[in-house]
Amino acid sequence: TIIMLLAAKNLLRTKTGRIFLSIRDNYIAAEAMGVNVFKYKIISFGISSFYAGVAGALWLFYLTIITPEHFTIGVSIQYLSMVIIGGLGSLLGSIFGAVFITLLPEFLRFAADNLSQIYPAVTSAFAAIREGAFGIVIILFLLLEPEGLAKRWNLIKAYWKLWPYSH
Repeated sequence: TIIMLLAAKNLLRTKTGRIFLSIRDNYIAAEAMGVNVFKYKIISFGISSFYAGVAGALWLFYLTIITPEHFTIGVSIQYLSMVIIGGLGSLLGSIFGAVFITLLPEFLRFAADNLSQIYPAVTSAFAAIREGAFGIVIILFLLLEPEGLAKRWNLIKAYWKLWPYSH
């Protein structure tokens, strides 16, 4: 994972990576500058497919067997949540989103265990609460922080960089 992240970070520093960023920001302007947008979108699709293939191979190595039962709607919602919460188009956001979505069920389990002492029915409704929590978190991030945790991280870094003298 770390090697793939470093490879992606280094890719963004190359000519191809800068073209990817220009297409992401404004594909019409990139095309006006002479960039073959279709070609670079195909290259981008190929690179992202390679990353997805490596992720699938690592998951297969972890599980030792893959069946269609491993690909549920819950897994799809989790992956979508990771991307939205972390921030679209951000390498650091993918890490933040994965960490957040990995820790969210643990936090919910901890809260359900503590609430079950007061309200015993909470443990039976935990599965529905968990799926609903993913939906609520996605909606809240789309409404309140549409650029994800990566944008919030950049704002915090900028604040601390200028800290005593913010003017």
